[in-house]
Amino acid sequence: MQEVSLNWSRKRQTVQWLCFVLFLLSLTPHAFNRNLNSVCRKIEFVPDRTESVILGEIVSISLGETEIMNFTEKEYPFSVNWLIPKNYQHFSAFSFALNEINQNTHLLPNISLRYIIGNNNFNAVLTSQNTLELLERHQGNPTNYNCNSKKTVMAVIGALSSQNSIQMANVLTNYKIPQLSYGSFDPVLSDKIKFPFFYRMVPSENPQYVGIVQLLKHFGWTWVGLLTSNDESGESFLQTLRPRLLQNSICLAFTQMMPILLNVSPEKILDGIFSSLWLYEVNVILVHGDILSMDKLRMMLLEYESDDLPPMQRVWIITAQWDFTAVIAWDGFPAQSLNGTLSFDLHTKVVPGFEEFLDRIGPVNVPFILDFWQTSFKCSFPEFNQLSTNLPLCTGEEKLRNLPGSVFEMRMSGHSYSIYNAAYAVAHALHALHSSVVKWRATSHGDRWKFGDIQPWQLNSFLRKVRFNNSAGDEIFFDENGELATGYDLINTIAFANESFQRVQIGKIDLQAPLGHDFTINRSAIVWNPKFKQVVPSSTCVKSCQPGFSKIVLEGKEVCCYSCSQCPEGRISVQIDVDQCQKCPEDQYPNQKQDRCIPRSIDFLSYGELLGAALASLALLSSLATIMVMRLFVLHWDTPIVKANNRNIICTLLASLLLGFLCSFLFIGQPGELTCLLRQTVFGITFSISISCVLAKTITVVLVFMATKPGNSIMKWAGKRLAMSVITLCSLIQMAICTIWIATSPPFPELDMHSQVSQITVQCNEGSEVMFYLVLGYMGFLAIISFTVAFFARNLPDSFNEAKLITFSMFVFCSVWVSFVPTYLSTKGKFMVAVEIFSILASNAGLLGCIFFSKCYIILVRPHLNSREQLVRKENGPS
Repeated sequence: MQEVSLNWSRKRQTVQWLCFVLFLLSLTPHAFNRNLNSVCRKIEFVPDRTESVILGEIVSISLGETEIMNFTEKEYPFSVNWLIPKNYQHFSAFSFALNEINQNTHLLPNISLRYIIGNNNFNAVLTSQNTLELLERHQGNPTNYNCNSKKTVMAVIGALSSQNSIQMANVLTNYKIPQLSYGSFDPVLSDKIKFPFFYRMVPSENPQYVGIVQLLKHFGWTWVGLLTSNDESGESFLQTLRPRLLQNSICLAFTQMMPILLNVSPEKILDGIFSSLWLYEVNVILVHGDILSMDKLRMMLLEYESDDLPPMQRVWIITAQWDFTAVIAWDGFPAQSLNGTLSFDLHTKVVPGFEEFLDRIGPVNVPFILDFWQTSFKCSFPEFNQLSTNLPLCTGEEKLRNLPGSVFEMRMSGHSYSIYNAAYAVAHALHALHSSVVKWRATSHGDRWKFGDIQPWQLNSFLRKVRFNNSAGDEIFFDENGELATGYDLINTIAFANESFQRVQIGKIDLQAPLGHDFTINRSAIVWNPKFKQVVPSSTCVKSCQPGFSKIVLEGKEVCCYSCSQCPEGRISVQIDVDQCQKCPEDQYPNQKQDRCIPRSIDFLSYGELLGAALASLALLSSLATIMVMRLFVLHWDTPIVKANNRNIICTLLASLLLGFLCSFLFIGQPGELTCLLRQTVFGITFSISISCVLAKTITVVLVFMATKPGNSIMKWAGKRLAMSVITLCSLIQMAICTIWIATSPPFPELDMHSQVSQITVQCNEGSEVMFYLVLGYMGFLAIISFTVAFFARNLPDSFNEAKLITFSMFVFCSVWVSFVPTYLSTKGKFMVAVEIFSILASNAGLLGCIFFSKCYIILVRPHLNSREQLVRKENGPS
């Protein structure tokens, strides 16, 4: 077809009409009426080229009268007007593609492509009949019919539905003729053993399943309804989709099977289905099926709107099997209900020159084209339509561009784009086959070869390998299953009151994209149904669990109908509807709402905080006090009270107490390797020296008292050597324990992640707890011995008897360290360190105060008591 009419050659036209008349004369009246429809619905195009090749196309432009009467009571002005006007574009795309190919000097030069069109009325039986008639007309002669010379149909494009494509494949496979379907999704057709000559110009359904799940997950729609066709395709769709939905925690609120119009009078079933739809409070409904099962949905929605009933405004998600914008002739489009619909469409692009081609199209004296023209423009051709109508006459100047979108679109649809690519795929395969055979003939034979010698089965291997870029820039090739390696477009349809609409691509499924980028969507470009006021609709069984909560599956309920539970302590959930709460990373902790993680602070006893500063100040003051006592004793070194207290032991004791106070600073600040190594060892050794000094002092007091008795030879043991021996021996034992500790399992700094939720404690790991408690135990052993000896010597008669003071000091010391152990074990983090520092300061202060306070008092306040006369007077008693 060119502009107003097809470019028929006069000679060819005469032969065809003669054959047609002979054919009619050979038929009975009944056969005449039966075949008139099928023959008149075929068009042949013969360009003026050296040789020609025939391509066939089976389109679905109209529905049969029987099927229509099953579900509509409308009256139309024409006897046969069950057209789907939008599908006329399928024929136009095929004609446009062959027109381009025949004008292309680089593709199939000197060879023209011509086509024959058949309309199957969405009827599988008629599809088989038309396919056979197509083959008989060009590959053989039926009974009493001889109209053409023998010509070979090299390939057939069609059909739209899966059932029709299967019927075609059953016929064409026997003749080994390649078939390229432009709308069949049934996975059965992927069986290359059963259908080796079948090619699919649409992708398989698998990417569509992925897209449906991804779309539902993207918007959080977990409670959706499903309408699917009540046939094998619907059952397969349901069985394949349901497990994928359950794996992603998406549930079907209801599943309704729509009857096929060919098999049942649907009024008995459909009324119940549509009534039940109102009972489900589901905002999202998934629709899968073709026009034979789903067009009743469109008509019922339209009936609600036309009767001023509340429109069924939902988020309709429609699969690529049904072009819901294609309406039957003279019907309307339910703009209110289907406004904002999301649909998966076959991939398409703008093909240069196609709209201009459509602008040049006019009516042709071919029945189904005249049917289309009358139906779309609501006019009449009196010479074609014998019924009297009140419609205006068709002028032939009507423009397709002026038709509403529900009747005809100038934009190339996905199905038309697939037909366009199919025609070019065959042309490129023919070109490759022609080049291959010509080369072989030229090298092997000298005789002249004609293109008509090629058989259809030879084209099959070249179709498998075909690969080219079309005029829209897409690369066209088949995968190993004979399917076009392409994806789907995700379309948002915005409908208007005048039955026009705008289709906006908001996403796509790209099989060639890397994993994770195969599904893309631009949610900001979506226009929702006005019912939802441009807010993203929600479709869940229950209210979503907010962050900080997790789902709890209820027994006997769908997994989408759950309850919510607060996350356990220490766990969070940052998204809605999580199955399980998760732990924060080790360096973070949950906030109060348990919906996010907060970085944990580093915790240790520092000088900058109040507790650390207070303990450091106490240690400093205690050290200064010890230094002042030492200076006081040095200034009064030769006084009787200093001499009477064994000056060597006093100096050693004061030095060890000073080191004990100063070792507190090793516990303050961030622990390092050196400080961890010195903390407990310095503390243990200095305190052992202090206690050893107290023990030596106590033993010295006892020995001195015993030496004052007549005849007692113990006096020789009461010298300096005994006291220093006790101090040295006891200290060396503690030093040996600490040396073994450092050599075998020394302390080291570590991060405590578990003691405190909000903080990471930097602490010293003692390395060996056994050695740590051995050091403490040894100090306790010395303290108990000192306390015991001092306790029994507390009542010795001596003016400067220190036994009572030593007893009280050791009582304070032991009390502090006995309470230290449970307190230390019951605290965590920096407070453990604070407890140990406090114990060090308290025990040292007890020794310093109890032993030296009274002496300092006498030296500073009662100096008259610090004399030998006073000592002698006290010893002899008052005169």
